[in-house]
Amino acid sequence: MGKVTNENNVKPNPTITFEAETFRRIQPEEYLRKFVQQHVRPDGRSYNHFRKTTVNLSCITTADGSSMVRIGNTTIVCGIKAEVSEPKLNFPKEGYLVPNIDLSPICSPRFKPGPPSEQAQIISENLNKLLKNPKVIDLETLCIEEGKAAWVLFADIVCVNYDGNIFDACVMALISALADVKLPKAVYEDGLVKATEEKIFALSFIRIPYSISFAMFDGKHLLADPNEMEESIIKSAITIAIDEAGQLCNIWKVGTSCTSEQLRFCISKARERYVDITSIIEKAKQAT
Repeated sequence: MGKVTNENNVKPNPTITFEAETFRRIQPEEYLRKFVQQHVRPDGRSYNHFRKTTVNLSCITTADGSSMVRIGNTTIVCGIKAEVSEPKLNFPKEGYLVPNIDLSPICSPRFKPGPPSEQAQIISENLNKLLKNPKVIDLETLCIEEGKAAWVLFADIVCVNYDGNIFDACVMALISALADVKLPKAVYEDGLVKATEEKIFALSFIRIPYSISFAMFDGKHLLADPNEMEESIIKSAITIAIDEAGQLCNIWKVGTSCTSEQLRFCISKARERYVDITSIIEKAKQAT
């Protein structure tokens, strides 16, 4: 085949691109609707397509466990530091996990300096529900001496870049960072805790949950893994949390209620996505 040439020297028309961008800014909902009516999304994905997802473990050398998760352009880093403290009075045989969510102006101009935003508080609340009901890790394995000393895991979950679907990325980052944690065996003697690096142990998981989110546009179109542009337009969403057995851990709904058929569809797709997430994290473990 011969070389294809532009004999008429026709140049791309920047006006078309400009008009599309102007349309998106002025009427974002109608802009999205034009795409959805053609069974495609503005970024080229189909309704059920998740963005490219990657996980890198042990990315923070000073942490006891760490992970960096990318879902599309959304990037979350989770670092876990372990410290020794007294167990809580109500749970003298257990250590505990303290997650902290950081959404700063660095990751997106939508977040302002100061106290945690409403979105950060909602993510933190939902994350704590997912971790505790039922428990994700066996907290009794963190106990060093009943009522005296236990490991406390401080998990700092930081958004480096925000492009939507941050809760799913936070859950992935936290769970994979917990799987990366290695702690020294410790003993309690004469009021002191002594630890040896010669003997280390990994955390014991009771279950491994992940969350999978969908945006619902016009009450009928379910869009998997919504990006920031889609989230800014669509106010209805469904998040499904499931574990390795395919059992539902939690369901969060925002905005317009969904039908039972839509819910079943989301659960089915969430189970498929769970398999993909597990494979991605296993590859990350093998790479460390």
